[in-house]
Amino acid sequence: MGVAEAEIIWTGDRARAEALMASIIPDDPSEFEASLSEGEEGVELRIVVRSGSLSRTRLTVDDILACLAAVESGLDAVD
Repeated sequence: MGVAEAEIIWTGDRARAEALMASIIPDDPSEFEASLSEGEEGVELRIVVRSGSLSRTRLTVDDILACLAAVESGLDAVD
């Protein structure tokens, strides 16, 4: 059995990166790793998804992107 891996990288300001990261941490953390680091263009939120199948990896990435999009939309509304 192989391993499927996908990486999501978002770059922006620290407050938004922390809010985005907080939105996904309650999900199943055994499915992915999330971290913040200083990048050349701001703070990077890096999410690595690993699974034993492409379909499971895709489902997890879809769930994470849906959470991130909802939070980003909410943050845009209050800005």
